[in-house]
Amino acid sequence: KINSISVTIVVGPSFLCFRNDIGMTTVFPLLYTVLFILGLSLNGLAAWVFLRIPSKSHFSIYLKNIVVADIIMTLTFPFKILADANLASVGERVFVCRVSSVLFYLTMYISILFFGLISIDRCRKTIWPFVGTSPRRLLHRKLLLGFIWTSLLALSLPNVILTSRPNTSSRFKCSDLKIEMGLKWHELVNHVCQVIFWGNLVTVIVCYMLISKELYKSYDRTRAQHQARPGTNAPHKKSIQANVFLVLAVFFVCFVPFHFARVPYTISQTQVRMFNCQQKLFFFQLKESTLWLSSLNSVLDPLIYFFLCKSFRSSLYIQLHRDKQENNRINYGTISTMETVQILL
Repeated sequence: KINSISVTIVVGPSFLCFRNDIGMTTVFPLLYTVLFILGLSLNGLAAWVFLRIPSKSHFSIYLKNIVVADIIMTLTFPFKILADANLASVGERVFVCRVSSVLFYLTMYISILFFGLISIDRCRKTIWPFVGTSPRRLLHRKLLLGFIWTSLLALSLPNVILTSRPNTSSRFKCSDLKIEMGLKWHELVNHVCQVIFWGNLVTVIVCYMLISKELYKSYDRTRAQHQARPGTNAPHKKSIQANVFLVLAVFFVCFVPFHFARVPYTISQTQVRMFNCQQKLFFFQLKESTLWLSSLNSVLDPLIYFFLCKSFRSSLYIQLHRDKQENNRINYGTISTMETVQILL
């Protein structure tokens, strides 16, 4: 009896802290399913539009690369859905650990880097609005983006190769599949990713502080001119700010919560004795919730394309208007043919 009581006390809390509760196996798969449908639709439309836009500015080049990153991220969602819902086979779960998760984080940090570059570009355009873009500068930007993709791919590839330990049971964590060198490389990659995020966070904040300062000066000048000449149009400060600060809003909504939640989660996983089971479960759920916000980036990015990229809006309008005209032309041709048949009869 004493043994049975002791087993109950030890085993009971472990069930309470088991990660595969209804929130993890039902809610999050449904949320990721919504993201997958919306992300694939919106980014597919964005890719279709951007294929018709020439790369004549730094901004359009950055946005095209973000579309590619978002599409790759979106294509990893089905594997995460199956794994979280306990519907994946052992082989599919191994694929998630080796490939799918690596691609997810790769595209996340590529997007973070591009957000930093977009912030610098928006800052440059605000402070020096009359400085043009030369073919030489465009070439330099393309080389920079190629270097970013190549570097992060080279950084991520060992995570795929070194996750090669055979699983001994059906229940395993991704870290169980990594060899010793793989664990060390994974830790190194985590440090590099932290540097990427915090460096770009500082970049984004500084750039938008400068943008805010310049916008306020511009608004102040426009208001003074309006007061001097009442017949001129009044400045629309709120609408200008709403568009310009969309990049900042998406960055803070999607990426900041995850990286702040990741710190206590990592500590709870490495400093085992400092946290009980319920605390570990809480930090795990917090990490997964904020990770979903990071995934939301694949759906929110098309808002940036539409509201901040004039060529994107113009191309989208032209294509939709052309398709509408084509449909009207087809319908008109069909009606004319039917009328002709009726006349002949």
